[in-house]
Amino acid sequence: MKDVKIVATDFAVPEHIVTNDDLSKIMDTSDKWIVKRTGIKRRHISQKENTSDLATQVAMGLLKKSGVSAQDIDLIIVATMSPDNMTPATAAIVQGKIGAVNSVCFDISAACSGFSYAASLARGMMLTNHLQHAIVIGAEVLSKLLDWTDRSTAVLFGDGAGGVLLEQNNTKHFLGQSLRTFGNKGDRLVAGHLGVTDDVLKNKRKLSAFTMNGQEVYRFATHEVPRSILKACSDAQIELEQIDHFLLHQANSRIIAQVAKKLKQPLNKFAIDIDEYGNTAAASEAILLAEMMQKDEIKPDEIIALSGFGGGLTTATLIIKY
Repeated sequence: MKDVKIVATDFAVPEHIVTNDDLSKIMDTSDKWIVKRTGIKRRHISQKENTSDLATQVAMGLLKKSGVSAQDIDLIIVATMSPDNMTPATAAIVQGKIGAVNSVCFDISAACSGFSYAASLARGMMLTNHLQHAIVIGAEVLSKLLDWTDRSTAVLFGDGAGGVLLEQNNTKHFLGQSLRTFGNKGDRLVAGHLGVTDDVLKNKRKLSAFTMNGQEVYRFATHEVPRSILKACSDAQIELEQIDHFLLHQANSRIIAQVAKKLKQPLNKFAIDIDEYGNTAAASEAILLAEMMQKDEIKPDEIIALSGFGGGLTTATLIIKY
């Protein structure tokens, strides 16, 4: 049976670190307040790297680790809600920088579910079009979209990128999935709104800052993420107990704990790195996966559940046998 497998993972984050104590100097907050409510201790914030720069670092790392040449890459998809431009696509910029001249390239926007959406899409395109190699990256420089006077959002987010190199093979690796969109709830999380003015000569082009209804998003995540995981398990025809690692979008440590409780699974199966990176949206699952692979914490034949949730609103769970 034709399928695709992950042959390399990598991640990149800016060197500059902003701690909770740093934020307490510019807004009414504290390390204790942030850690208690989110689990975040610090985040990496870009001072010069744009989204394509971080994505390019990841792409180059994937090529080096896999031994695949840039000319052999057939597809590049970047999931992001903070691209360099509306056009060209971030993926196209990455292609140009790494010399992947034979690849089809585009971005997708599914916020914090973006990486799982992109991986599912890449797999489908590879199998349908007989593509051999694809790079899938989640990349964000969310600091561009934040209002740094808004405590309800500014303390949550960080910048970074993570990705995988996929290769077509003859063994089943993608076991099941569940992708859903809840567009009627889209106003719960909005960033970069482009409004239409009644007088174009006023030349207004300012993007809106990040806004979020935190309580509504928390309620959504704690209800819909367990459903997404259960549906993906059903699609894969496996039981929850067969999953070795749950790699959830790193939005809030309390959400992850609540999902584990609802699924009646031990919390130690849910890896967490939000304390170091904050919420990196489309990059978070990929960063976590790459970190765990780097530390040899995922073994051959283990089963992982990648589960994203966020803007759209959206959920996305992939069940993968490594």
